[in-house]
Amino acid sequence: MGYGLSFTWNVEVMKMPLHEEMPTFANYRSLVLDQRPLIDVRAPVEFAKGAFPYAVNLPLMDDGERHRVGKCYKEQGRDEAVKLGYALVSGAKKEQRIQAWLSHLQCQPTSLLYCFRGGMRSQIAQRWIYEASGHWVPRLAGGYKDYRNFLRRILEPTNLTMKPVLIGGYTGSGKTVLLQRYPNTVDLEGLANHRGSAFGRHLTEQPVQIDFEHSLAYRLYHLEQRSFGHMLLEDEGNHIGRCYLPQPLVRYFASGNFLLLHVPFAQRVQQTVAEYVHQAQDEYSAVYGADEGLLQWAEYVRTSIGKLRKRLGEDRYNRLLDVFTSSLNEQQRSGSLEQHSAWVEALLLEYYDPMYRYQLENKQGRIAFTGTAAEMAAYIVENYQGKLQVCSG
Repeated sequence: MGYGLSFTWNVEVMKMPLHEEMPTFANYRSLVLDQRPLIDVRAPVEFAKGAFPYAVNLPLMDDGERHRVGKCYKEQGRDEAVKLGYALVSGAKKEQRIQAWLSHLQCQPTSLLYCFRGGMRSQIAQRWIYEASGHWVPRLAGGYKDYRNFLRRILEPTNLTMKPVLIGGYTGSGKTVLLQRYPNTVDLEGLANHRGSAFGRHLTEQPVQIDFEHSLAYRLYHLEQRSFGHMLLEDEGNHIGRCYLPQPLVRYFASGNFLLLHVPFAQRVQQTVAEYVHQAQDEYSAVYGADEGLLQWAEYVRTSIGKLRKRLGEDRYNRLLDVFTSSLNEQQRSGSLEQHSAWVEALLLEYYDPMYRYQLENKQGRIAFTGTAAEMAAYIVENYQGKLQVCSG
């Protein structure tokens, strides 16, 4: 059964006679640095629990087939389980899965295969691809298990040479915008797909914890290999939505210099309105349409305010909710978003600012510099010249 592949294979994906050992790939370092595409042949339920950046799930067996084979293995042993696996994935079903792999390889010819330990499932995929195309696709040596262990070691502070530099500031200070100017920034909120607050959820789901760790490891390894002396991070809590930083990393990040960004209150209100109202409504409208999107966004804001009820107290909670409702009604009546600054201002004054003032009290001895965005940029250049490389624009 030939599929007539037309793409050019690299040196690692070569024709080999069937009697020779099937090729493996064990250079994990280049896998990270080259952002090599991967084909995960594990079942979807395994992929959903954790995979790697640039990996696509094209399974050898679906969840139901995997379950049946696993049950057979426990009850009747390995040989019977293997027979059942081949029986379940045969005929048209086998052809469909081979075609899915070949179609992906047509677009991503440098892809590697992996299963959990780099064993039978990825070897079967290798063999079937060879039989269909006459070419070998290397499988990842050690599979998911060994490569995950490699990435986890990157997250150990003992393996990091860069010194952390934390950027702090009240909500709406534009810390993320400032950090985007630097090539050695670790954007924790971006990696977690969450803004790190009660109002931080996006419409798209956050990654599972394992995927967050893997993406963080990729980012740190890339920066380490570029020989940066320091890495810039936003001052975050232990958790960013449902994602969390491993405790050794929390302590390591907290050991770095702390720079406090100072922005006038009016500018912070404006920045928060842009993020919580304008950008968020655009996001909801793109998914649900203008009218339904506004309703969905309003429910999201009410739910987020509800999370603060205990901390705010009943009176302040009700006032904040009333101000929001009034602002929403005005938008529905006139189309103007200006009134939304009223509830955002109240949110900053009565929730975010008191909470951050308390956090700053515990950091007074660590603050190395306080200044505006322009002053902060100048301070970074002056004090880390040759270590922090500032991007233009």
